[in-house]
Amino acid sequence: MNRKTLVLPAVVGLLAPVLAACGGSDSGSGGDAIVVGTTDRFTASEEAPAPFDPAYAYDVGSWNILRQTTQTLMIQPRGDGEPVPEAAEKCGFTDTGNERYACTLRDGLKFANGDAVTAEDVKFSIERALSIKADSQVYGLLSTVDTVETQGDREVIFHLNTADATFPFKLSTPVAGIVNPDDYEKGKLREGFELTGSGPYTMKAEVKNDEMTKAVFTKNPDYKGSLKVNNDKVEMVSFDDAEAMGAALDKGDIDVMTRAMTPDQIRKLSNATDGDVDLIEVAGLEIRYLGFNTDAPTVKDKAVRQAMAQLINRSELVSEVYGSQAEPLYSMVPASITGHSNSFFNKYGDPSVDKAKGMLEDAGIKTPVKLTMHYTTDHYGAATKQEFEQLQKQLNDSGLFDIDIKGTPWDKFRPAELKGEYDVFGMGWFPDFPDADSFIAPFLDKDNTLNSPYANPEIRNTLIPESRREADRLSAVDSLTEIQDITATDVPVIPLWQGKQYVAAGDDVTGTAYVLNSSSTLQLWELGRGVSG
Repeated sequence: MNRKTLVLPAVVGLLAPVLAACGGSDSGSGGDAIVVGTTDRFTASEEAPAPFDPAYAYDVGSWNILRQTTQTLMIQPRGDGEPVPEAAEKCGFTDTGNERYACTLRDGLKFANGDAVTAEDVKFSIERALSIKADSQVYGLLSTVDTVETQGDREVIFHLNTADATFPFKLSTPVAGIVNPDDYEKGKLREGFELTGSGPYTMKAEVKNDEMTKAVFTKNPDYKGSLKVNNDKVEMVSFDDAEAMGAALDKGDIDVMTRAMTPDQIRKLSNATDGDVDLIEVAGLEIRYLGFNTDAPTVKDKAVRQAMAQLINRSELVSEVYGSQAEPLYSMVPASITGHSNSFFNKYGDPSVDKAKGMLEDAGIKTPVKLTMHYTTDHYGAATKQEFEQLQKQLNDSGLFDIDIKGTPWDKFRPAELKGEYDVFGMGWFPDFPDADSFIAPFLDKDNTLNSPYANPEIRNTLIPESRREADRLSAVDSLTEIQDITATDVPVIPLWQGKQYVAAGDDVTGTAYVLNSSSTLQLWELGRGVSG
């Protein structure tokens, strides 16, 4: 029978200890490959030649490839909470100021080719990401690292340049993945789709026209870590769109359907009363927002950005496009994260044409303001175009704006955004880890993921460092709230909505409740095969 399985939302942001993932049903091991569908596209291009290099990759799709293959010292556990050791046997701060962090590697770790994993490999991997400084800005996650020291083959010590209570989380992200110096050059990205590591799987890519069409993950017999791997093989297949992915699930060509399903598909699966496909709702922290090149002449005056923030009707946007699958968001920090504040609502209240008009008049800005809003056609799901049509309608109906919209595939969109070619653009964010810092620093700190010219000295030099000093995240709330209030006033970004996430799977597949965590991390090792219900 068809059934909708609701997974209770995890308590995130409190850094409460949670046991590491221990696997699902024992019946899930062995058998045929479990086939997982996705609309994520993986392209190697001149602008982005190294999609799976840990020193470059910084999007949810590429990270979900790396998390299966490239081991990190720490890992985010199945139920959220504080990260736990993975390639490490133990890790922890060794001082009271959260500036010295030491890890001991597990004994007998090996890369998939049989080479031993040593402390020097960890040091090499971290220093390599920092020295390459890829234009994806992913190295910014390691910005608090000053030096890396090794003691013998198994001891690694990180000396930080400032207190950073979130550092264990950062060591759980793929940019801190441990790579083999024999396969990865110190000062050069590894181009193409090959990757090697010591994670739970090895991966072989099937490629056509510089695009990976399928990734075949095979259980790594030499893997040593905290994870229980419940299958021998998983195949991930990329589809052109959600409709093709859904048709493949209906035909039995795939076993699991992940991101990104359409709102209509989710509604239909949720309302179905028979069949052999389960829809699983998983607690999620995905957000969607508008970003600005604050140096661009059209939006350089913050009154323009403030007027847009004053006009956008989030409730209407969510209702028209996503229904119950999303909620309005009034801060870059989602409502379920410690430190969240409804700063944009506190600043602007309900949408108002009169207030927006007054803002533009006071700044001497001639209306209608002519702008193009850019979005990606193939990265955040098929509803993105409809979302931007709704935003366009809201802004143009005010009479204060003359908005055009333009869609571009992700492999062209992302490099153009990083180069500052778009004045206004739509982006999504899947957090690096479930903490408010991961919704603030990537957009507002130095070396931010948007390569944004916006820089607020108080945020960067005082408030972010203050918040990172607090191991008890409740103690960081004042600093985090002030950051969100400044963001609402200066408007370098406009938060739009917070989404839920879903998985659809044949009812003989086990482990689907844990295949995604709240940060949208794909945990393929959780999947197995059971008895069809």
